[in-house]
Amino acid sequence: MQDRLVVVGNGMASLRFLERLTERAPDRYAVTVVGAEPVAAYNRVLLSSLLGGEVDEAACRFRGLDWYADHGITLVTGAPVTAIDRAERSIRVGEGLVLDYDKLVLAVGSVPIRLPKPGMDLPGVVAFRDLADVAAIRRNAVPGARAIVVGGGLLGLEAAVGLARRGVDTTLLHVMDRLMERQLDHAAAEVVKRAMEARGVRVLLEADTAAIEGDGRVEAVRLADGRVLPADLVVMSVGVRPSTALAAAAGLAIGRGIRVDDRMTTSDPAVFALGECAEHRGMTYGLVEPAYEQAEVLARHLCGEEAAYAGTALSTSLKVSGLPVFSAGAVDVPEGAEAVIWSDPAAGLYRKLVIAEDRLLGAVFVGDVAEQGWCKTLIRSGDRLARTDRDDLMFGRPAPQPLAA
Repeated sequence: MQDRLVVVGNGMASLRFLERLTERAPDRYAVTVVGAEPVAAYNRVLLSSLLGGEVDEAACRFRGLDWYADHGITLVTGAPVTAIDRAERSIRVGEGLVLDYDKLVLAVGSVPIRLPKPGMDLPGVVAFRDLADVAAIRRNAVPGARAIVVGGGLLGLEAAVGLARRGVDTTLLHVMDRLMERQLDHAAAEVVKRAMEARGVRVLLEADTAAIEGDGRVEAVRLADGRVLPADLVVMSVGVRPSTALAAAAGLAIGRGIRVDDRMTTSDPAVFALGECAEHRGMTYGLVEPAYEQAEVLARHLCGEEAAYAGTALSTSLKVSGLPVFSAGAVDVPEGAEAVIWSDPAAGLYRKLVIAEDRLLGAVFVGDVAEQGWCKTLIRSGDRLARTDRDDLMFGRPAPQPLAA
């Protein structure tokens, strides 16, 4: 008899887990996957490209429905899970469907944050998180419309450039004094800001949103300093929080996320969690890399292998509207450390190494990220830098010379 494995959530973390599980033990479990969205797992990283018209929805898909069928996986889409009964080991889907499980995996992701300010429920105020959000933005993003994006993190930047590409008059508001402040120092953020402005996005820093105003739908954004900015569309991109309501209602241990141990097990040994909804050793992650590492560990664990998740050393490697950006480890310089910096703002290039006692603590690259893999390895290992490593990290390793004839 196969154990009944039910996975709640069909996002990127869920799919990676299923891929690894079926590779290792294709016949061990009778697997059912339940997703709230009406489509199977897709690449959320491409949402900004989809918004900007660079790709279509087909390019965002990972696996066709035939892949699930070929691997014996029952896929249920467009069906939110409304309750977990841990005593009966069952979940309720929608109003009527009940699915029993022997093991349950929660991969329910996160939910977008909406500022606790007046007017956030007005029509024309949308998040930027999934395919439905992209469709809503597109309906409002007609050429000549005025759009305001609130939030200067990666998704906010991508949403703003996507809107500008559609011919929309776009303004990006960020409450901090630099864009992507968790990943970039001031100099790197200034390079990114210039790139955004070159792409047609107006950027306002230290801009605190006080309220969304309008009669029946959004008409303007009012800032804390009294400025009023006309708007036909407001895109909220001020972060996410782990989705914990379902687990909390079931009595599972909750902190910032659903608490798990090194094997991704929750406070109930039959229930597991991974991805953005999970909290491991006090940490929650909103990036793809940790979710994939957790998926690997959980797949191995459920196949009877020894596996443990020790956490992920955070790094960010991405393209901000076509501009390569890499950040890992320390962004600012702690006491006792030094910064090695190379900057060419006109060329859109910036590199910074944070070093202490001949060890690399952090790196920030904008425009050219060729040495990012080497930087990640050095930061994670803590190995001492060799005599020539600083120059090679900053300017690239010299090309091998051909052998003399």
